[in-house]
Amino acid sequence: MHPFSFVKVSDTREALAAGRRGGRYIAGGTTLVDLMRETVERPAALVDITRLPLRDLTVTERGGLRIGALVRMAEAAADRKVRQLYPVVSEALELSASAQLRNMATIGGNIMQRTRCTYFRDVTAACNKREPGTGCAAIEGVNRTHAILGTSQDCVATHPSDASVAFAALEATVHLLGPDGERSVALADFLLQPGDTPDREHALLPGELITAVEVPAHPRPLKSGYLKVRDRQSYEFALTSAAVALHIRRGVIHDAKVAAGGVGTVPWKLPAVEQQLIGRRPSDRLWAKAAEHAAEGAHPLQHNRFKIELLQRTVERQLRIVGGSK
Repeated sequence: MHPFSFVKVSDTREALAAGRRGGRYIAGGTTLVDLMRETVERPAALVDITRLPLRDLTVTERGGLRIGALVRMAEAAADRKVRQLYPVVSEALELSASAQLRNMATIGGNIMQRTRCTYFRDVTAACNKREPGTGCAAIEGVNRTHAILGTSQDCVATHPSDASVAFAALEATVHLLGPDGERSVALADFLLQPGDTPDREHALLPGELITAVEVPAHPRPLKSGYLKVRDRQSYEFALTSAAVALHIRRGVIHDAKVAAGGVGTVPWKLPAVEQQLIGRRPSDRLWAKAAEHAAEGAHPLQHNRFKIELLQRTVERQLRIVGGSK
């Protein structure tokens, strides 16, 4: 462990001032502390933001959902409003990490967590995300769990968050506070694909702080759910996952939101699948046909070609579950 300073702040003004000086924000610390132990991260200063008033979880005026950045994952998963309005969010949270971690980890931190790529976490391995310009050991290495969507020649690491997949499907917005005031960024624009700058993972500006995640109102009735496929049922990250939300009225799908996890460098929205569903009547044939489009644009590696079929089957299965045909 390398030396660092530590300060607790009690309001956002103090937090932003400390962040402007280069301090790294920490709340639950379930990711950052691990990375510091492994010397992957070496922050000179930590800013404890757990006292900030960012713990509200409210239904918006139009029926959306606003979750404060410091709401614990376990709290959000168990909240009656979340479970009733957006089961896909509560299910994604409940399938994340372990119970102990969910009791500590926050919504903001979950979105900001870094990849579980073993080469990223091994400081002796080449990793452009950790040390730009050194190469990507995963491309020619053991890459079974790595991404097939949104990859580049510089990085093939997956984004590990389950909750972010649900938020991506529901087209959530991330609310930010910084030295220049407040702003909001769509989650799809907040989490960045690696391209040729894999070390830049998000759209946060220096000193900015996540204050909340907001799910917009969706037409009702809305059925939703999250399905996660992993090597073991206990604490494990996804090989692939599917978040689905369907607005079905009078036997016709009027709106569809679908995203996948475990397969992309960011939570991966599936517009081609959505387009196959809208305006059609639910049926086993429709689910299968729509799911065929789930892996469009995929670039599998040597050891993860199986993820194409696994993703298609996972999306089809979850469409059947949410659409009422198991």
